[in-house]
Amino acid sequence: MTQSPLDGSGRKIGALETDLINSYTKGHLSRRQFVTRGSIMGLSVAFMGTFIAACGDDKDSGDSTDGATGAIKEGGTLRVASQRPGSPIDPVAMDNLGTYTVATTAFEYLCGPGEGAGIAPMLAESWSPNDDGSEWTFKLRAGVKWHDGTPLTAADVVATLDRLSVGNLASYIEAGAATAVDDLTVKVPLLLADGQFPYQLSIWNPQSLITPADYETGTTLDGRPTGTGPFKLDKYDVATGATFVRNDDWWGGKPILEKVEFVFSDDIATQITGVLGGQADAIVLFAVVGGDALLSNPDVTVESIKGASHRQLWMNTREGTFADVKVRQAVALGIDRQELLDVVLKGRGQMGNDHPVAPSYEFFDAAQPQRERDVEKAKALLEEAGKAGLAVTLTVPKLVEIPQLAELIQTQLKDIGMDVTLNVISTDTFYDSWCKVYDSEVAPAGCDGGVEFGIVDYGNRGTPDVYLVKAYSTGEWNSAHYISEPFNAAVAEYQASLDLAGRKEAIKKVQAIANEDVPYVIPYFYDSLIAYKKNVTGIVATGLGHFYLGTAGFTA
Repeated sequence: MTQSPLDGSGRKIGALETDLINSYTKGHLSRRQFVTRGSIMGLSVAFMGTFIAACGDDKDSGDSTDGATGAIKEGGTLRVASQRPGSPIDPVAMDNLGTYTVATTAFEYLCGPGEGAGIAPMLAESWSPNDDGSEWTFKLRAGVKWHDGTPLTAADVVATLDRLSVGNLASYIEAGAATAVDDLTVKVPLLLADGQFPYQLSIWNPQSLITPADYETGTTLDGRPTGTGPFKLDKYDVATGATFVRNDDWWGGKPILEKVEFVFSDDIATQITGVLGGQADAIVLFAVVGGDALLSNPDVTVESIKGASHRQLWMNTREGTFADVKVRQAVALGIDRQELLDVVLKGRGQMGNDHPVAPSYEFFDAAQPQRERDVEKAKALLEEAGKAGLAVTLTVPKLVEIPQLAELIQTQLKDIGMDVTLNVISTDTFYDSWCKVYDSEVAPAGCDGGVEFGIVDYGNRGTPDVYLVKAYSTGEWNSAHYISEPFNAAVAEYQASLDLAGRKEAIKKVQAIANEDVPYVIPYFYDSLIAYKKNVTGIVATGLGHFYLGTAGFTA
């Protein structure tokens, strides 16, 4: 097949895009893989559709959820039960799902949600790489306005990227690198070539929200309400909730709803009761444990989002109880993953193997042996490490199913001779126990001040880059204080690989090293569950706390 040198927008197709198209037409990629990777490179849906149709693969994927049917009435207030934010609403420095939900109701990304793990135009209408993926160009939508009526320009994007260059995107860009070619075009040279960089400016990297040029580091949404999204912040109380009002000038068209009210609670049972009792119309995220009433209610629609959402059991590898790898391996061997899947998730998930590369990723190495429970080997490792009868405290947040997960792990580890005391705390204090200092000078540079043993939540991502870089490499979220040059080299190889074969080979190494060193036990990848009343339609959720409501409403 001979492909056109131009995509649907008249943009020239480069070497990376050509290689992708050839891989698909030769049958090396599935339709979903082609659409996902094409969206990253900025290929339009219409352009990709010509190749999908030519290959006879243009059938509907069958996994979309339409919600309610019938005419949608204008107006109304949608009440959403949500986790209470566990940190300030700082768009470029937030670190938990409750905060993401609030911030993304007002602010937006360059790249929004696409099909499956793909991305689609949001504030950027298109993007493209140079031939080796070392530089990306983003074209912004014309006519986008901030909530105060001033226009969004390339200067806002450049300023946001400069703020992110010393934090969230420090591994990708340096300060001053991004430039405004004109008012609606931004050029971003990278520190290293990366064929998936747009993911870092999308919903899959929550801290990459675009903020005004003069929005200084540390500014919060409630301190200075603004944004480009479909709703404007009207009221905010971290203890009770947030109210947003319709933005009639939204670039996506006038929203249907008049208001959105988020009702906060750390208690998932309270959130579920709110939906069932009529105090809420939807819930951002809930667990199977305790969620039976929603799953079986004929008046409620439940969406299940498969992906890479997981729980991470961290152990301090730098000092203290878990510095010896034998102790960490003993913990990993003492856990019965199948029981966790059956009891905590009731089968709504996939088994983890102590690395963050989910089976849903196209480059996942399925040939890696699955770690299975071995009580006797775990006991022997503790004995060899001089830690028989080890007593430790496990700190976890009061969040969705995590307390139940912790209780079962506590019971399982008792079988290998460990005495685990649980410390279950509110999300407003937990994240300091996880990662209090983000910019310490003790290698790895960041995430000091936390406890040595705990469970933290990681939401869904379209690629594992955020997990691999932030939790394992740079230190920003590295609560295990894990340092491994071989691991970092494998991650660098993965990021520099511009084709699927190269990424598969690198990820094979990543999985093996993480599994052997066990800085984190990752017992499972769970299906993200959201729910809303049958008369609600148009919600777009990602499993990462985003609840896009620009086209949501109530049926008549």
